Amino acid sequence: MNNVYLAKQKIFNQKGEVIAYELLFRDHKLGIKEFPSNLQATSHVILNTLTNISTNELLGEKAIAFINLDCHALTSGIVDLLDKNRFVLEILETTDLNDKVIGKIKQYYKRGFQIAIDDFDCSTEMIQKFTPILKYVHYIKMDVMVAEEENLKNVMRKIKQLGIKVLAEKIETEEEYKLYVRMGFDLFQGYYLHKPEVVEIDRYKDATKLVLLNLIKLIKDDGHTVEIESFIKQKADLSYKLVKFINNEVKFDTRIESITQIITLLGRDKLLRWLLLFLHSELSNNPSSEAIMDIAIKRAERMEADAKPAEKDKAYIAGMFSMLDSLFETDMKMVMKGVKMDKDITDLVIEKKGKFLESFQKAVHSEREYLKQLMINNFDKIDITLISKALELSHIQIDKNRL
Repeated sequence: MNNVYLAKQKIFNQKGEVIAYELLFRDHKLGIKEFPSNLQATSHVILNTLTNISTNELLGEKAIAFINLDCHALTSGIVDLLDKNRFVLEILETTDLNDKVIGKIKQYYKRGFQIAIDDFDCSTEMIQKFTPILKYVHYIKMDVMVAEEENLKNVMRKIKQLGIKVLAEKIETEEEYKLYVRMGFDLFQGYYLHKPEVVEIDRYKDATKLVLLNLIKLIKDDGHTVEIESFIKQKADLSYKLVKFINNEVKFDTRIESITQIITLLGRDKLLRWLLLFLHSELSNNPSSEAIMDIAIKRAERMEADAKPAEKDKAYIAGMFSMLDSLFETDMKMVMKGVKMDKDITDLVIEKKGKFLESFQKAVHSEREYLKQLMINNFDKIDITLISKALELSHIQIDKNRL
């Protein structure tokens, strides 16, 4: 099973309560092997937060999340996927505050997003740099490791007069924590309070970049919904991730019946932004099993052909999703956990029952007959270890005395 990782570090208020987390890039269980671009790292964190795990599962029902953004991430459109009530836009100290970036910050501020500044060192240079956007800022995270104490006090007092909350970050000792509490900081973060906690998330195998690029081009060229749908329908993993994403959107409390419904609910602009985010987050080359995908597509097409006109879309998705456990190498109930699909689809996919069962069984029988004949015709060409592995995975005992 392929997994992805991110980290979350707790942020505390003056009462010692956890009110937020900072979400951080990780590419393996123990930390970071190789840090990509800031845009890739941000996309990785956002995509896996929105698609592979629910916000409540990651943050709890009330906490908010600080997401690191540079000028590229701010202007890329990926912020539009975030819920303004759960995510704070944390602007990195290295961000180039050009007119375009400032314009985006104003835009997100007007839309109700909270804005934070990261690693503020209280220097004259940093104060001058960020002064043009202070009227749009809700939090300033002060780097207490580099800022001089007296300078820290003076700057903090002026910042708080503007109605901005101040956060002491990189606190490493109890003495430091007590000092910053006395100084009147609003929020606190650092290794003394909580070391970043790595979160391991099931990663469902990614759709190929070629499909994504063609799909993005089709949407940009204002292609017909039918064409967009046909592209998405060629990838069970892509359609699955879209369903997961739409299920995690608070305002979409509906059960999915078709790919067209997903396109309609999301809207082309949001679908395009999601695909761009998905593309940016491609950090590895874990290929999907093309053989499984081919079988899934043919199964879906057979079931679609057998279905009544009004149920063809549902039958197609049921056929595609019926092989997700093989595609993602995990239990089907785990794959479908938290996914809101039409009952007829989930009945087949999870329980192997319902109105599509007969069509499903016909498709499976046809697949088995073809593969059986293919196996017989080519048995001498197949590596014995592959046969052994297939039998083992199917829990079929091999009589060692007869080998």
